[in-house]
Amino acid sequence: MTAASGNHLISVHPDELKFQFELDKQSFCDLKVVNNTEHHVAFKVKTTSPKKYFVRPNTGVIQPWDSCVIRVTLQAQLEYPPDMHCKDKFLLQSTIVSPNTDLDDLPQDTFNKESGRALEECKLRVVYLTSSSSQGNLDDEALMSSTRSLDGNSNPAIQQVKEERDFAVRQTRQLQQELDLLQRRRYRKGELGFSFTFAIFVGLIGLMVGFLFNLLSSSPTT
Repeated sequence: MTAASGNHLISVHPDELKFQFELDKQSFCDLKVVNNTEHHVAFKVKTTSPKKYFVRPNTGVIQPWDSCVIRVTLQAQLEYPPDMHCKDKFLLQSTIVSPNTDLDDLPQDTFNKESGRALEECKLRVVYLTSSSSQGNLDDEALMSSTRSLDGNSNPAIQQVKEERDFAVRQTRQLQQELDLLQRRRYRKGELGFSFTFAIFVGLIGLMVGFLFNLLSSSPTT
């Protein structure tokens, strides 16, 4: 089981050991081990190259929901590894122990698989970093920072375009409303004109009918 896949008893951060590699200089990497349970958990760190690394503490007991930091120190090296590729591996074993168990109280076979005790194992690989790779990381960070800056500068332009679009939409809606209002006004004027003309026409007919009635009623009878 690797650190990336996760453990039930503990969590390990980071999931790999990275060392800044320089000739004739020590380098270290800190591991944070977190107890994810309500039990006391004992741990032990093993490596395939014990002469190259100094681990403190390499064994310990973590209280429930507590954590500890393990410092792994790479001893000064006299030559570069081929292609800066490291084949060293680390193994972190963990198991539940009795409450209030001290480091000195751990049985000799605590981390022995043959003891029948349930053990969890977390494998960690080693990565060597050089000054050039560090510079590459810095360049990547600078590129990401500049990209974020460009994105930030482009936001006002995008905001302006959105505002202009919204203004055009509002203007279009306002013009449409004014056009509808004019049409309604014209329709109402047409209705009023028709009613007034019809009233005059009816009035003229009434006058003509009245005139004819008066004329007939006033003519002499034979």
